[in-house]
Parts: sequence; structure tokens; C-alpha cells
Amino acid sequence: MKPPAIAILGENSLPIARKIQQILPEAVIYGLVNRTQSADVTYTSFGETIRELFTSNTPIIGICAAGILIRTLAPLISDKRQEPPVLAIAEDGSAVVPLLGGLHGVNDLARQIAAGLQVLPAITTTGDIRFRTALLSPPAGYYLANPEDAKTFISDLLAGAKVRLEGSAPWLTESQLPISADGELTIRVTQDVVESAPNCLVYHPQGKLAIVGTGPGSPEWMSPEVKELLLSATDWVGYTTYLNLVEPLRQSQQRHDSDNRVELDRARLALNLAAEGRSVALISSGDPGIFAMAAAVFEVLEQENQPQWQQIKIQVAPGISALQAAASRIGAPIGHDFCAISLSDILKPWDIIEKRIASVAEADFVIAFYNPVSKQRTWQLERTREILLQWRSPDTPVILAKNVGRVGESVEVRSLHQLSADEVDMQTLVLVGSSQTRIIKHPQQIWVYTPRRYDAANG
Repeated sequence: MKPPAIAILGENSLPIARKIQQILPEAVIYGLVNRTQSADVTYTSFGETIRELFTSNTPIIGICAAGILIRTLAPLISDKRQEPPVLAIAEDGSAVVPLLGGLHGVNDLARQIAAGLQVLPAITTTGDIRFRTALLSPPAGYYLANPEDAKTFISDLLAGAKVRLEGSAPWLTESQLPISADGELTIRVTQDVVESAPNCLVYHPQGKLAIVGTGPGSPEWMSPEVKELLLSATDWVGYTTYLNLVEPLRQSQQRHDSDNRVELDRARLALNLAAEGRSVALISSGDPGIFAMAAAVFEVLEQENQPQWQQIKIQVAPGISALQAAASRIGAPIGHDFCAISLSDILKPWDIIEKRIASVAEADFVIAFYNPVSKQRTWQLERTREILLQWRSPDTPVILAKNVGRVGESVEVRSLHQLSADEVDMQTLVLVGSSQTRIIKHPQQIWVYTPRRYDAANG
């Protein structure tokens, strides 16, 4: 969840705002321009600012009358499953009133603030008061899988029904829920994906992050494991193009789209969602461990080491890589030693890339070039050809594999001296053969392979 916003209308509210900021150090104070001098951020329109924060899923703590917040947000209130916490705080700190966001911990947030201000929170949720727990908003480390069934379930509890507990969770056993072995209702705490029912609430402990590779794009090349992880997830995170490839499989999963160049932000989002107790699928095409999202997740995990990420169960599910898919279409060009190099210099300097190209060219590897060109970056492929020609024959086979497994697939064979950036884009994998790579003109098609045995004269 995003850092809370503390909204004040005047300088008189600043002392209480600072006290709340001591309780919630990540909170940001928003002050009305010309009426506040010491706020972290200033705004000109209270209504527009509050509505923008609400629609961006930011928790709102308004130091103002509850009615102001209610009237401001009334046009936007439609789905309680999507509402962030909204609270009204009296200017002198004497009242803490949770208004919206029961599914996202508003009552717990109210208790936390009220404890710091040494007052009682004005919680009116009957279930919270009677049972001393919030079934709609479980504590950190748990996720309610079927919130749509909670309203009827809680109503039955309040009417006198008893509940059977399957699994264990301290926040439930220590509550005042009417727990009984022969209860008509059931609360199930499990890591398994189970079918929901109106008389059963299902909670999943901690959260899960599956970093999955969907393959090049063809559904036939997606592993059963990856498909199962996609279907069992609550949230999908990924580059829009890759999410679109698996969209036909989506049921109730929430999509979180992003641009292709924000890998670390995307990894951070996936980790934070999982920390909330969600089952997250972070989606890469091809294999997630090859120039893809698996490395980004572990990079963020190591560098930032957030406490809320420590209990997340992380899994990497492999997929058929672009390299494998391209090779299969043309024969066996990686039948002997090979390597892969990305020509993108966004994350590493070009001089390092040049050294690696020269080294593997001299060592006579088959080379797969990922990210060969982009709209802004075309000269690198031409330079790559120049380096390769210092070590390879101009007739060395080159494979240009574009959109393999997707609409618009094409696989062409060229010679090294013919390699041109004009035929290549970011959807193309460029495979350059070794000195041993051969072309076979079979009646059905041209095949390319690299023998497993080296010619003694050339080895």
C-alpha cells in the first residue's frame, strides 16, 4: 500500500499532523496553499487533491470534519473492494474516525493512530467490536481469498451462528469468535487454492510470488506449471505486451500493467502485492531467468531487504526461451557450445558489450543476440557485424527469428556479410553460427545445425 496522505486545511492542524507523522513516519502531509507554511506538499484544491489520492489507492487521513471527506468522495464510492483507507481526525486529536476502506485495514490504521494519540478510535463495525477481530481485513501476513462471501458470513455470525476453524492462525484463535467443532460456518486457513462458498471464508497465510516464463507466445509452448500458477494467482504483474499474450487465460485476476523499461519498479510492485498476502504472478515472455524479471526481483530483494518481504514464498517457473524457440524452427544451430548476449546498452556500457562480442567470436561460440536494435538504437548491430567479421567467414550462417510462436512469425537465414539492421527489430532474435555451423538444403526447407563433434583441423 502507498504511504498515507495527511490532508490539512490550515496551520492549526499541523501539530496533530506531525504527531501522526511520528506514528506513521512514511506519511506525507498535504497542506492547502496560502493557509499552511510547513506542509510537505501543498495543493490548491482540496476536493481535486483528495479525489486524486483516492483514485490512486492512497490511504487518506483528513484532519477535518468527517462530512467534508464524505461529500468530497461521494461520487467515487462504488466498490468497497477497491477503496483505500479513509479516516477523519479531529483538529485537536480527540477523535479518530474510520470512514472507508474496511477491506484494506482502515480499522487497524485507526487503532494505530488512536493509540499514538492516546484516545479511543471511533470504530463502529459491529463484527470488529463483538469479535475483536476484522474478518474483512485480516492482519499483515494473511489474505482473504473470497471477500464477496464475507458480508453474508459475518451477518450469520452476528445472528448467532458458530464457526469451525480449519488450520491455525493466532489472530483467529485469540479473538472472541464463537469457535466450535460443530460450527455451521467454516474459516479455513490454507496455502492451497480451494473453491469458495458462502458459508466458508478462506484465508491464505503470508503471500506468494511466482516469477513465470510464458514461452515465446504460443499457448502450446506454455508449461502446465506456468498455466496453473497464472490461473491460481490473484494478481498479474508485467509489461503490457506480455500480459496481452496471456489475457485469454485471465479470469478474475487483477492486471498491473507497466512499461518495458521499469523492471525494478515492476519487481518492487510484485513483492509489495505479495507482502499484502496476494498470490502474484510476475510475467515474462520466454524464460524469466534470461534477460528478464527473475534477476530484477532478486536484485530488489537484496538491495532493499524490506521486512515485509521476508515471509513471501518465491518461486521461479521456467519457460521456453526465445533462443530455444528460434533454434527449433530452423533445426539445431545451438547443437554445440553457445552463448547469449544482449546488445542493449541501457544497463551495461557498450565497451563491455564489445569486449564480450570479440571474446566469444574468437572462442568460436554460436551467439544469440537479444535486443539487437530499437527505434533509437540501430548502429550497435552494424558494429557487431564488423567485430564478428574479424573472426568469422562472411558466409557464416545467420538466423533472423522474429515473433516466433506469435502472429507474424518469420525465420530467415542470411550470411554474416548480409546482416543488416533494416531487417531486425526488438522482436527479433539474431543467431550467428560458429565456424562449424552448417546449412542443409532439404526438399522441405532449409535447415541449420552445428555439429556436436568439432573438425580436428579447426578445433
